[in-house]
Amino acid sequence: MSDEDHVVPFAETATANLVLDAVYAGGITGNISDDPLARLLPGVGNQGGFRFNGSPTRQDVRFAVLYTTGTEPDWPDELDPQTGLFIYHGDNRQPGRELHDTPRRGNVLLRDCFAWSHGQDRVKVPPFFLFEKVASSGRNVRFRGLLAPGGAALTSDDELQAIWRSSRGVRFQNYRSRFTVLDVPKISRAWITDLIAGDPLSANCPAAWRQWVEVRGYLPLLAPPTTIVRNTAQQQPDAVGRNIVSVIHQHFSPRPHDFEACAVELWRMMAPATGRCDVTRHSRDGGRDAVGEYMLGPDSDRVAVEFALEAKCYAPDRSVGVRDVARLISRIRHRQFGVFVTISFFNNQVYEEVRKDGHPIVMICGRDIADVLRRHGYGDPQAVKAWLDHRFPAA
Repeated sequence: MSDEDHVVPFAETATANLVLDAVYAGGITGNISDDPLARLLPGVGNQGGFRFNGSPTRQDVRFAVLYTTGTEPDWPDELDPQTGLFIYHGDNRQPGRELHDTPRRGNVLLRDCFAWSHGQDRVKVPPFFLFEKVASSGRNVRFRGLLAPGGAALTSDDELQAIWRSSRGVRFQNYRSRFTVLDVPKISRAWITDLIAGDPLSANCPAAWRQWVEVRGYLPLLAPPTTIVRNTAQQQPDAVGRNIVSVIHQHFSPRPHDFEACAVELWRMMAPATGRCDVTRHSRDGGRDAVGEYMLGPDSDRVAVEFALEAKCYAPDRSVGVRDVARLISRIRHRQFGVFVTISFFNNQVYEEVRKDGHPIVMICGRDIADVLRRHGYGDPQAVKAWLDHRFPAA
């Protein structure tokens, strides 16, 4: 926790409002009764990622809690403060069960709520409250916002997807869902009481939730960052992620130029609207390892924006410096942008100079690479190694 965090004591959680980004303290008895969520939101229980007042099977859920720990590398939940979108995975995370046959019936709740969100039954959708575990703080949790299923710019296919995963060679499906964090800085205790009583659109209902229920209008909470320079720690992955980028480095270290094709594929994972992208010949790259086009606009009238890509397969503990990035900057022409991909990190000087001078460079580091591979189902070093051997075999 930060010294600036507002922490609500455990003794006050039963009567507290839900304030955006406030921390709610757990108890100190050393058992599950220390969980603050059951006191904050009566009826949701004290275990699991899906918690709710009511029953998904009976379709009478009054409100739901999505609880994320941030420690599931195979199922990375992701909150984007700049767009207000949150990605959450369902509760069928091991093989052996059908998509909706889970003990908590969390996937049933997702299926029904996203279906209701597009029709006249939208009033049946319960408010979703997002909480995350506060690292190294016992059972403390942080309130991250009020969620509505879907998003204004998302198609129904984008909002809820049944994705395939495999474990020990056995395939199974789980949901990947997308929610919008609504612009609601505080949830009053009075509205929580009304929800329990079955009156979600009471006088205490937040305006943003009422608008979503009545007309499916989204008022997202947009929070542009106060800083756009990531320090070294922010660019480096967690322990599993470090193993993932180490596997990439080991795969390409005998032939570092071959990493360029891999960098292009990683960029496509992050930017699906990428069109043509060609790896250049080493003797004629002119400071660009690949050149391509990023497509903007509707399918019937696309506009291509050209970009140049540079890739460096440095060891994970070696930083990318000013000279490396300056080479790419010097090759970018008018109306182009650059993409720099490294499995390591950018030193502070180069990051600050690029952002301060306004150079249109996308800076992709080891953490970004580990995160995007996880989102695409390569959540451990073994899966990444298999992917590399298949897509980029040694000659």
